[in-house]
Amino acid sequence: MKPLHQVINPPRAEGAVLVGHGGRSRANLTRSLEELERLADTAGARVLDTVVQRRGPVHPATFIGRGKLEQLEAQVEAADADMVIFDDDLSPAQVRNLEKALGRKVVDRSELILDIFARRARTRESRLQVELAQLQYTLPRLTGLWKHLERQAGGIGTRGPGETQLETDRRIVRERIARLRRELDAVERERETQRRRRRREFRAAIVGYTNAGKSTLFNGLTRSQVFVEDRLFATLDATTRQMVSGDRQVALLTDTVGFIRKLPHHLVASFHSTLVEAIEADLLLHVVDAADPSFRRQMAAVEEVLESILDRPRPTTLVFNKCDLLADPDAACGLRVEYPGCFVVSARSGEGFEALRKFLWGQAAERAARKAS
Repeated sequence: MKPLHQVINPPRAEGAVLVGHGGRSRANLTRSLEELERLADTAGARVLDTVVQRRGPVHPATFIGRGKLEQLEAQVEAADADMVIFDDDLSPAQVRNLEKALGRKVVDRSELILDIFARRARTRESRLQVELAQLQYTLPRLTGLWKHLERQAGGIGTRGPGETQLETDRRIVRERIARLRRELDAVERERETQRRRRRREFRAAIVGYTNAGKSTLFNGLTRSQVFVEDRLFATLDATTRQMVSGDRQVALLTDTVGFIRKLPHHLVASFHSTLVEAIEADLLLHVVDAADPSFRRQMAAVEEVLESILDRPRPTTLVFNKCDLLADPDAACGLRVEYPGCFVVSARSGEGFEALRKFLWGQAAERAARKAS
């Protein structure tokens, strides 16, 4: 039970100022910052203000130019922010320079996503995967943490305690990374045993952008109770359930982790054992949030991640979800014309589910017939 003072006065959420760089069109930059705001909210931060540099190249030392940095410093002070979140990845040197100039914690997009995954990890496997990704992200950023102890001179007898401590930290991190990889290899062997048993059945994997409604769709199709929340990355662990038709035709459906633009590559590598469920599936169901104005960009982001993990192209069927939220009643027809063979459904109301179930059972029957012939 929490102490009474924590119940009455819960910890204050960290206040954040968001920063974007205008290397994209104005509309794309706006949507990207809206997504960053949702990421910050998922991580438990309060967004206080936003700063955008619309022109100019990326500054090698501070990412944004001197004038924009002064503006950011003023807005951070005025908002009394605890941290600054950049919509792009920063180099270790840029983070150090920005924190020195702003006097605040500086976080880039990858670190924010890694923090969300760490908060959302529930199972032992997902915790191992997230910790591995965090350590791989942290390792090159250890440089400079002990600058105040380093000696500039070289030669015998001049090895400073800062250098010794830095080397010690790197060794500890590398040893922990090696240990995590061994543990994940053991988990992968356990998963391989499970997958070997499932290969007799038709397998479909649900993939898609985070918060596209994949888990809600999975629950509706399989009548399961997988955790669902209207936030980014609610589900990290792959879950497989059976779909059984009236004539006993079986299809296995797997819910997988969601993707996002600029997903940290360390995270993709660490979650390889989870993503293998998608790699080995007979069919991918690419779930798309049809009500999101930028759904085509989200589709491209998912396809980019899939290309990086798949050893060969997999049969893919598009499933446009949230059709109940479409403002234009003719939009569903337009999607069917633009993407022949797609399904337009509502995971919340169940609209379109019966057709999708019949399609999956039909695919399972075709696979069984091919194996028998």
